[in-house]
Amino acid sequence: MKRPIIGVVHLLPLPGAPLFRGGLESVKSRALSDGFALAKGGVDAIIVENYGDVPFTAEGVEPHVGTIMAVIAGEIRRHTKKPVGINVLRNDARTAMAVAVAAGADFIRVNVHSGVMQTDQGVIAGRAGATLRYRRQLDATVKIYADVLVKHAIGNEAAIKQIARDTKRRGLADVLLVTGTETGDPPEPARVRTVKDAVPEAPVFAASGVTADNIADFEAADGFIVGTFFKRGGVTSNEVDGKRVAALVKASLKGA
Repeated sequence: MKRPIIGVVHLLPLPGAPLFRGGLESVKSRALSDGFALAKGGVDAIIVENYGDVPFTAEGVEPHVGTIMAVIAGEIRRHTKKPVGINVLRNDARTAMAVAVAAGADFIRVNVHSGVMQTDQGVIAGRAGATLRYRRQLDATVKIYADVLVKHAIGNEAAIKQIARDTKRRGLADVLLVTGTETGDPPEPARVRTVKDAVPEAPVFAASGVTADNIADFEAADGFIVGTFFKRGGVTSNEVDGKRVAALVKASLKGA
């Protein structure tokens, strides 16, 4: 059975971000170009995130960030005809939900949906209840893809099974994500298996560091989120390389 692959559009720095260098049109152009390359290469969906806005705020972003993301995500969805997701870094699930509704997107990614993580933005606490109630308020059907012990953070690794169960059964996440320690770093395949075994009813995706060479190692994964490998030279900040996209999609079909 074919497992879905979600490609990532890493937005260039947006206005107000320390690394923004002017020219919002160039941000839009790059995002659409990357979206086209991902779609042509054969991904099943595309997630848009404000990756260039480092250093990230712990939770809320300025209103214009969500507005810009909604416009860009809507354009990507309209032109590629692919399902689209939204990730507002570092953990603004409320804005992500609003952006998704405005852009007609299908899902959001929440780095800390439940529990507490120590991150480079400080301590971040999940707000599953607030996110789910806001989704209800908007009468939305947007799915929630939630990380279990997200990358670039420190949590209680010994409790990963309980955290996974709580994220799904008490936080009501639709999909669970498992990552390595940082961007471009793959999780241990056994870690993905641990989460899947803990919550067998939940789709579990390997969500960082997946490549054409290692995708076969993730037998327990129900799907994948791929960002860095799809970029020229395997550098996260570069543009999407269509040949790399096609190579990973082809590798994912072996034994399917």
